[in-house]
Amino acid sequence: RWIKFEEKVEDGGERWSAPHVPALPLHSLFQLRTCLQEGTMLLDLEAPTFKEIIDKVLSGQPEEAELQPELRERLAALLLRQPRHQPTKSLLRLLYELILSPCPGRHSAWSWLLHPNCPAAAPLSFQLRNRFKKKVPPGAEAAHVAVGEVEFLEKPFIAFIRLRQGVALGSLAEVALPSRFLFILLGPRAKVKAYHEVGRAMATLLMDELFQRVAQQAEHRGDLIAGMEAFLDELTVLPPRKWDPTARIPPPSCLPSPYRRTTVHPPDWQSHGNGGMTAAGDRAGLGYPCSRKELERTGRLFGGLLQDIRRKVPWYGSDFTDALHPQCLSAVLYIYLATVTNAITFGGMLGDATANMQGVLESFLGTAFAGSIFCLFSGQPLTILSSTGPVLVFERLLFSFSQDHSLDYLEFRLWIGLWVAFFGVVLVATEASHLVRYFTRFTEEGFCALISLIFIYDSLKKMLSLADAFPINWQYRLDNITSYSCICNLSSPGRQVRGWGGPKVSLHDPSLPPALSPQPPTAPARLSRTQCLGRGGHLLGTSCQYVPDVTLVSFLLFGGTFLSCTVLKHFRTSRYFPAGVRKLVSDFAVILAILTSCAIDAALGLETPKLLVPSELKPTNPARGWIIFPFGANPWWVCLVSTVPAILVTILIFMDQQITAIILNRREYKLQKGAGFHLDLLCVSLLMVITSATGLPWYVSATIISLAHMESLRKESTTSAPGEHPEFLGIREQRLTGLAVFILTGVSVFMAPILKHIPMPVLYGVFLHMGVAALNSIQLTDRVRLLLMPAKHQPDLAYLRHVPLRRVHLFTIIQLLCLALLWVLKSTVAAIIFPVMV
Repeated sequence: RWIKFEEKVEDGGERWSAPHVPALPLHSLFQLRTCLQEGTMLLDLEAPTFKEIIDKVLSGQPEEAELQPELRERLAALLLRQPRHQPTKSLLRLLYELILSPCPGRHSAWSWLLHPNCPAAAPLSFQLRNRFKKKVPPGAEAAHVAVGEVEFLEKPFIAFIRLRQGVALGSLAEVALPSRFLFILLGPRAKVKAYHEVGRAMATLLMDELFQRVAQQAEHRGDLIAGMEAFLDELTVLPPRKWDPTARIPPPSCLPSPYRRTTVHPPDWQSHGNGGMTAAGDRAGLGYPCSRKELERTGRLFGGLLQDIRRKVPWYGSDFTDALHPQCLSAVLYIYLATVTNAITFGGMLGDATANMQGVLESFLGTAFAGSIFCLFSGQPLTILSSTGPVLVFERLLFSFSQDHSLDYLEFRLWIGLWVAFFGVVLVATEASHLVRYFTRFTEEGFCALISLIFIYDSLKKMLSLADAFPINWQYRLDNITSYSCICNLSSPGRQVRGWGGPKVSLHDPSLPPALSPQPPTAPARLSRTQCLGRGGHLLGTSCQYVPDVTLVSFLLFGGTFLSCTVLKHFRTSRYFPAGVRKLVSDFAVILAILTSCAIDAALGLETPKLLVPSELKPTNPARGWIIFPFGANPWWVCLVSTVPAILVTILIFMDQQITAIILNRREYKLQKGAGFHLDLLCVSLLMVITSATGLPWYVSATIISLAHMESLRKESTTSAPGEHPEFLGIREQRLTGLAVFILTGVSVFMAPILKHIPMPVLYGVFLHMGVAALNSIQLTDRVRLLLMPAKHQPDLAYLRHVPLRRVHLFTIIQLLCLALLWVLKSTVAAIIFPVMV
């Protein structure tokens, strides 16, 4: 059987083979051409049943080839015999048959009978039960090829039939499909091998999209012959003894479209896509990836913004209904945990940089508010807003400047935010986003690689810092356990409490009987380490610094979460379990990895660092309020001077926002609802006013989390032929997942008792997974690998066919040098000019 590739029933008739590319003897194609030239051909035949088709074929023989009545009857009886199909059975069905019918001879029960002259409009019971139906794309028709040797024929009987309308031919097909084409080749003995190969050649021809078009429109025999000649023109011949003809060629990862086969010269049309893209798409991607109508100038004030609004309004209703899918639930949980972790991380760093003028609570509330508003009104709601590294550097420098010059930091920041919002509106009015079309792959990949490396570096840095909070006990020796002890030396003379060493921080081991616990009469019973330090004492002894090996367990959780996320994400392409199970596991991969790691942590019971969120709605610094007033604390000229730093922040916001936007709106994501560069920039600019007036952090598009959001919403075809990879259909474009993520972030303050059970190393493992996944999604990573590969081991990539290797390496090296410069720049106080360098 063929859908796109050939499958064979293996010896013994028990199972279908793996799908493979059909390899045909060249001679069989020449024989097939002879059959089409000499055999009976009936085009646009009208017959409702298989019996009528056979009767008309046998009666339509030319006079010189007309069969004797006896031969016609025997031939009709032979062709009308019932077919025996090999059904596609589930694993449970196979086990059931194995238990009930272990004898191979009992498999004849799977031959279903239907008299062929019955019009089979309704599907038969065995056709309804056949699981193979799921693999057949909608709108498909069946074609039937019958070949074999017949002892009573002296010369071959050949017929090619095309019905005017597709007709259900009963049990002739293993699934209920209308049939339009039939090919019959029966002949005398001693040529059965040739008949079989001619039949395979005919089936392969009928599976070719271009020949299908010819066969459906052919008006006479010559049209079919011409279609077959065109097929022969595209053949690739493999020389004998240079390959094994019995080897089965696995299906390729992607196929050329029939349109490209008809428009491109044959030697150039092979698809050698990188990452699922065709060569033509790759070549197009080397240029300007977003030179589309979204970035065309109108020449009018706010012209681009009005076009964005007109483009997005018709989709607004579907932006909510399209989210009603289980995959969106997985995306919400995944991105929520990433967003919460990011808010805590940046909130903590902002608190350190600004003396808690902005802290974790402000980070939570700002993320929830700004993100929700952006998801409701933006042009690309799949974007996730977050604080970014350059913004953090600016906040640190601004706070230091304010302290040095006795200025009120939040008021100064308010004026900067107002000017940034004004400049942003001016950029929107003048359609400055038009400049985005000149961002090339070079810039995009450098920026994406930098942000990915920051995610990877920060997650590893956070894990390594655990060794400071939970030091590894390198000096611990099991043989010396009898000498370990710890003493609490209180400030009052003569008051000492001896505790026991061991695997607990407490000075007294509660597992010991009271008689063995030394408790001086002057000391309180069971004095803990915290109580001792709280009463002015200090610890003395060899076991006072002992803590459980939390660092090691944290690294195991960190690495285990990262590996689990990676493996489960790729489970979609695994060979195990049905496709539905693989897809479900892949969609919920990150959630499953987090739940598994949390369960392991809970079972071990060690005090690993946990996710701690604020539990009270009040400013982190009691000296500030929720509303920042523009006048009163600073001199009047501050509102004018703030334009200078505002220009830098405007460049920072514009570059950060638009580079992320252009990465998310690439053609390869197949977005259907269009982009909104001007509308996105307007939303970010207006949010600057509110966040500045309330003392909340500034927000801009977060590249890595937004890419992770997109990847978690990938749509693929549910029906694919055997051997065909599921087709990427695009992204599930909607507003509800982002909105739900930010609402959950806002109510996280009330979910502290639940969230405190999630270990931070688990979330750092998710961050590492996001960084590595984003890094692997760009072409730069592939080209860096090429630097380390000998030429003979390099993959057959499209750009290697069209660009000399030395120039590919030169391009990559320049890109790496620019990336290194950006990294060095980011790590210094000069990070404020980071966007300008980009």
